[in-house]
Amino acid sequence: MTTTWSLVDSPSLAGKVAVVTGANSGLGYETARALRAKGARVVMACRNVTKADDAASKMVSTGPGLAPLVVRVDLEDLDSVRAAIDEITSNTEQIDLLVNNAGVMALRGPDGPERQLWANHLGHVALTSGLLSGLEATGGRIVVISSLVHRKGRLAADAPLEIDDQRPATAYGSTKLMNLHFCFEGDRRLRAARSAASIRAAHPGWSRSELARNGPARDTNKVLDRLAGFYGAHLGPRTERGALPALHAALDSAIPPGGYVGPGGPFELWGDPVPVKASAQATDAALAAAVFDASLEAVGATWPGSPGR
Repeated sequence: MTTTWSLVDSPSLAGKVAVVTGANSGLGYETARALRAKGARVVMACRNVTKADDAASKMVSTGPGLAPLVVRVDLEDLDSVRAAIDEITSNTEQIDLLVNNAGVMALRGPDGPERQLWANHLGHVALTSGLLSGLEATGGRIVVISSLVHRKGRLAADAPLEIDDQRPATAYGSTKLMNLHFCFEGDRRLRAARSAASIRAAHPGWSRSELARNGPARDTNKVLDRLAGFYGAHLGPRTERGALPALHAALDSAIPPGGYVGPGGPFELWGDPVPVKASAQATDAALAAAVFDASLEAVGATWPGSPGR
């Protein structure tokens, strides 16, 4: 008989430090709020510091816990990511958990694919590799937030980061596919190097959030745009439910390294968090290795178990 995982019954995080990107709103806020409620010191790594400060104040008003640390990071800017790494490591004694939650969806315009590539994937690759030594020191966990839309992604091993010619929603799906490649290949290499750190992935299904409000149908037509936006704003499961797969992956010892968690309901759109399966493209080891190596090269990073490390 399967037992439903419970956030309430998960262990205390007193004395732990958790970094959450995009923690000023939506799923990121609910993830950070839950981790703080469990006793963690939360680092809110956000692009908009004013909004993050307001969100931190709101979080403090919801109940007891340590005041969050707000750190500015623009994942589309490598210099900003490097500055954030320095600020986080300078202001925390340890790092126990990193949740790569921030992202943008289906951006239009000639720079839309490139912005999605950096905000959703490459910026997190740079941030994670920069914080990895701290996570290794504590045996910490990394959680990468992907999406059901990763199944719409299209990548090729001979040009693994090339999405400039893709439509906005397809490009978004491709970056979410990269997120899973980062998790699965990153896990293989961490285990090969016998690293103490580990990595997992999760997706929220369809929940009420800023991304869902914008809708994955943005590049199709106005009717679908409005329907998707209305559903995302009003009809999907609430963000506190949408955050549960990430929290399950972050806190449950039963989720193995390289595991993938999502809602267990119909079509994985909602329901209690459970282990789920990724697409065939996401589990293509050769493609994942190509994406991983190209990503490290793009941000000038290294990773345990990789050539030359």
